[in-house]
Amino acid sequence: MFKLTSLNLNGIRSAASKGVEAWIAKTKPDCICLQEVKAQKPDVEGRFEQMAGLTGHFHFAEKKGYSGVAVYTKHAPSDVIVGYGSPEFDAEGRYVELRFDTPKRKFSVISCYFPSGSSGEERQRAKFRFLAELDPHLVRLKKEREFILCGDVNIAHNESDLKNFKGNRKNSGFLPEERAWMTKIISETGLVDVYRRLKPEATEACYTWWSNRGQAYAKNVGWRLDYHLATPAMAERARDEEIYKTERFSDHAPITVEYEFSL
Repeated sequence: MFKLTSLNLNGIRSAASKGVEAWIAKTKPDCICLQEVKAQKPDVEGRFEQMAGLTGHFHFAEKKGYSGVAVYTKHAPSDVIVGYGSPEFDAEGRYVELRFDTPKRKFSVISCYFPSGSSGEERQRAKFRFLAELDPHLVRLKKEREFILCGDVNIAHNESDLKNFKGNRKNSGFLPEERAWMTKIISETGLVDVYRRLKPEATEACYTWWSNRGQAYAKNVGWRLDYHLATPAMAERARDEEIYKTERFSDHAPITVEYEFSL
């Protein structure tokens, strides 16, 4: 089995202080995709190159204390791709792809952090530009190889993916244009929302993010923002999922999926 986890850390140093490394050691994923590392190379050196026996590969943002993604793996990749070729968004540290290629299979694990538009119109426009760029990149990639993209997508796709869907129709993360992009990724680009394949009817149990305001976590007023988006052949191998809520390492919960194959 191939065990793959995704988690938005909201800062690697903050999550480390809350015990995330011990949890990774206990759960033993093959790979863990992390978003919002909020660190630069000097912050990682001598401390976070490895965690729980896994080796980290990073895409740092140019801006200090901002964004950043990583994939930690127990398997040596055949190649590491940092960024997806975007003049605008590669500077923000949003995409790292580990390739595990063999004579029989071309396969990638991707950690991706989608922009949030919640801070205002300027960032919402940036988010739409990101979505417009990423889709054709994924279309091209899907023609070349199998992959699983893990990440904080910052979009709740359907009404079942957030608690207060009626009150959020005009808010970033649940805008009609964002939801339409998710639909297109599934229906036209042909990727599979792995969690929904395994748990099509889940509602409150599906949430992976909670606001820090108004006791949202205690009341489970959440959103499903964290996804595994896989090519169909990989999604068909998904066997089990877990959204881990016993401990809190950030404002997101880690989502783990076990796939029936091995590297």
